[in-house]
Amino acid sequence: MLFDNDGVLVTPPADETQAAATRDAFREVGVDAVAQHHLDAIVTGVTVADLSEICTAYDLEAETFWKAREHHDARSQRQAFRAGDRNRYDDVDCLSTLSQNCGVVSNNHHSTLAFVLDRFDLEPLFETYYGREKTIESLRLKKPNPYYIERALSDLDGDSALYVGDSESDVIAADRAGIDSVFLRRPHCRNADLDVTPTYDVETLRDVVRIADGHSVDESRAR
Repeated sequence: MLFDNDGVLVTPPADETQAAATRDAFREVGVDAVAQHHLDAIVTGVTVADLSEICTAYDLEAETFWKAREHHDARSQRQAFRAGDRNRYDDVDCLSTLSQNCGVVSNNHHSTLAFVLDRFDLEPLFETYYGREKTIESLRLKKPNPYYIERALSDLDGDSALYVGDSESDVIAADRAGIDSVFLRRPHCRNADLDVTPTYDVETLRDVVRIADGHSVDESRAR
């Protein structure tokens, strides 16, 4: 079984925190005034093409800016966890009852994912984990690209699995990897209206455990 991290195992980062980290990155490379739509583009899932266009607008070298952005973003996330502004979900403990080998695949930085697993003593639950490297190229590999999901499946010697996520891109990535998906309706995505259909649609990780154990879950099949 494979799990997303932010919004599944731990609470997701706040948009305001990510925006502040992005402003800090711009300041580091000499830009004090940034258009709101550029901040929004970076926070909500910037592509390589978007990043190139944004950096051109401010006469910045993309590699230099992205290095600064990733540094400040990772720092802000660690600070949020240490301050208690972000935490793990209470139902994560139920994953210890799973008999299947498990892994984590996240669009967050690999180093941030390692920090989270260590801070909340989650490492024993998972055989493998992948986040993206702090490079521009990693933007091409993040979900919905199934690249990291496929790497994790290879580590687990599995060609069938469940991927548990909280976003439409998670469902698409699972489908592209040829595995079933679980859309987990945490509070931040409780009323999300998806344009894709997950294999299962549930509200807690306890539902996921029941699915993995082969038990029925009321209304867990996607609507």
